[in-house]
Amino acid sequence: MNPSRPNLEDRRRWLRRLAGLGATGALPLLAPALAAPDPFEGDPFKSHPWPDMRREFLGKDARVQFDDRVKVSGPKFAEDPMNVPISVRTDLRDVEQITVVVDRNPIRKVLDYWPLQALPAISFRFKLEQASPVRAAVRTKDGVWHVGGTWVDSSGGGCTVSGVTRNDGSWVRTLGQVHARMFASSPVGDAAARLRLQVMHPMDTGLVGGIPAFYVNRLSVRDGDDRELARLATFEPVSENPVFSFDFPVPPKGGVRVVGSDNGGNRIQSRVPSP
Repeated sequence: MNPSRPNLEDRRRWLRRLAGLGATGALPLLAPALAAPDPFEGDPFKSHPWPDMRREFLGKDARVQFDDRVKVSGPKFAEDPMNVPISVRTDLRDVEQITVVVDRNPIRKVLDYWPLQALPAISFRFKLEQASPVRAAVRTKDGVWHVGGTWVDSSGGGCTVSGVTRNDGSWVRTLGQVHARMFASSPVGDAAARLRLQVMHPMDTGLVGGIPAFYVNRLSVRDGDDRELARLATFEPVSENPVFSFDFPVPPKGGVRVVGSDNGGNRIQSRVPSP
């Protein structure tokens, strides 16, 4: 027998001792490795900006879940990156706030919407700098954010070029004008009335040389008794001469009054009769 090699019985004793060490936890390197944390935090789009966006816009300790009940509709490809149509709606109950963000825009937050007496749905147009997830985060009364989204492809450049009215100077003559109409029906289920309004404004992002940020930042929709029905905070990515649609479960009493302002302090106000 070769004295440099252990015999069969020595091998068996060595294997039994090794198995005993493993059972007592003395061999941590042989234990199964713990699963690595998900860098995307469950994001179906697997977008690298998402974890930081979640903390910045929804709160560091906020309860967040991806939810198919939050519907975000938009084009697969943005033919005009300065006017990308988006609709958000949800069947969730007790909705307090809707926040819309875009992962790959230089300015990521598009708007905050508080439905108040309106339905949890909103349609609008925004500027898209490059292909990106477009997300709506819906906060319910229990404090949970429910997140849905859609992917919009684009040739890009929507945030870094000036709009038509800025280029031809016509924005000066139309600034703050409101064109609005109330409809007696809506494509949103359970809606008895829809308000569609346009505010004339250049909505400058501040990303074009020599043109500072200049945009509508607040709108409020009120009924004939001055009761606030819906509140909207908008930011630079919203499209030039923005158009918004709001839906209501019952027709607003006495029509509506729209009031607001831009970040330059200019006032916005208009009255819209019942349909």
